[in-house]
Amino acid sequence: MLVVETIAKIRRYHFVEGRKIKQIARDLNISRNTVRKVIRSNATEHRYEREEQPLPKLGFHTGRLDELLRENMKRPKGRRVTARRMYEILQCGGYQGAYDSVQRYVKKWLEDQGRKPEQCYIPLRFDPGEAYQFDWSHEKAIIGGIPQTVKVAHFRLCHSRMFFVVAYPRESQEMVFDAHNKAFAFFQGACRRGIYDNLKTAVNKILHGKQRLFNRKFEQLCSHYLVEPVACTPGAGWEKGQVENQVGNVRKWLFAVRPRFKSFAELNCWLSDQCINICKKRKHPEDRNRTVWELFEEERSKLIPVSSAFQGYSETECRVSSTCLVRYDRNHYSVDSKLAGKTATIRTSAERIKVVSNGVLVADHPRQFGRDNVVYDPWHYISVLERKPGALRNGAPFRQWDLPACVNRVRNRLSRCQGGDREFVDILLASQQHGMGIVEQACKKALSEGTVRGEIILNLIARSRDPLEVDSAQVPDSLSITVEPTADCSRYDALRQEVNHGTP
Repeated sequence: MLVVETIAKIRRYHFVEGRKIKQIARDLNISRNTVRKVIRSNATEHRYEREEQPLPKLGFHTGRLDELLRENMKRPKGRRVTARRMYEILQCGGYQGAYDSVQRYVKKWLEDQGRKPEQCYIPLRFDPGEAYQFDWSHEKAIIGGIPQTVKVAHFRLCHSRMFFVVAYPRESQEMVFDAHNKAFAFFQGACRRGIYDNLKTAVNKILHGKQRLFNRKFEQLCSHYLVEPVACTPGAGWEKGQVENQVGNVRKWLFAVRPRFKSFAELNCWLSDQCINICKKRKHPEDRNRTVWELFEEERSKLIPVSSAFQGYSETECRVSSTCLVRYDRNHYSVDSKLAGKTATIRTSAERIKVVSNGVLVADHPRQFGRDNVVYDPWHYISVLERKPGALRNGAPFRQWDLPACVNRVRNRLSRCQGGDREFVDILLASQQHGMGIVEQACKKALSEGTVRGEIILNLIARSRDPLEVDSAQVPDSLSITVEPTADCSRYDALRQEVNHGTP
């Protein structure tokens, strides 16, 4: 086969110098037919590709080799044998050829049957306000001095590439709702379509094709924001490639060195500021003359306006214990004592725990994310204190009770008196009925006058609630006293002398 350099010489000799075919063949020591073929084909390179590979020695063993290859493909990758091992097996069966023939056959077989073609993709382009992508990632951070894995929700507008991230301790459904509320408030609007993974908190069942049976609460979220949810094909993360790339970039930009914050609120405030700062600096991947922030400001007018946040929560049925506590996520929360031993519904949001019974709110606490924490509301136990006032001294709900300073002073004074606990419980019941403001004023007055007793404070509360009306009657001038009477006890002394005392 002629090399490229020889073909170049033949073409120059003939077309530039005008040499004859016979002379070129003699000078280069090649046949005239070869020179003639190069000149007529007008090609700069000649290749020979064998249409069919003869297998004089391997041909009798290809059936056995095919069988070995099929068995090999069924094995796990770590247990598959090499072409060299197959060559040794064929030698035991009588093969006398070379290893290169086996290697070439194995390579061609894998290309034809065993290997899938390379994945190829189509670039996507989105209109302003058309779609956003959502995903979760797990990052490392130090919150309150404790290293932990935080769950970060990622949002990305597909047109402007503007992104938003927010961190949570959990990846539960109520966190999904809260993340959407915060993201759409940050963007000041929502898109017409949302692209998601097949989240367990969003998708109940995967149907044929793109059809999904979405969770009822998640459907309500999308309906509230007028968003059409679209779920990707399972295992096809490239269908939301923008947010998938964002996960790696945000990890490199913000979580490469573990951020240290006192609380999740402080962390999320920092993340929100970083989203703005990064997008104001980075160029848009398609419009290199403008930043991501500049395109986002144009896209903002195309977003669906958001009027109010979605009130999303997850519900769990529970039973109230005899100590007026319910358990959720390894923590305990107090409930009104009237529900002890009864069932109630826990409504869980990202930041609050609410307990509802027959549609009535009976408890509202800040949510705890640790373990074995107990959150008390002392007012839930007031009706129990009415029957058991002695529990006021050592009751766990009353140990760190945040009462007004003057009310705490009254409590300390009464605790040193006999029956003082019951008197203070009566004051608490009055505050529950009339309000803490009136009770606080009555306690201040009692402390200033030095009359700290339960009945006196209750009297002050009653008088402030219902003061006596004073009759302002007019006195006639004829009845007015003109001469001031003098103090004279002589009449009293005369009466004493007229009294006869018995003798013993």
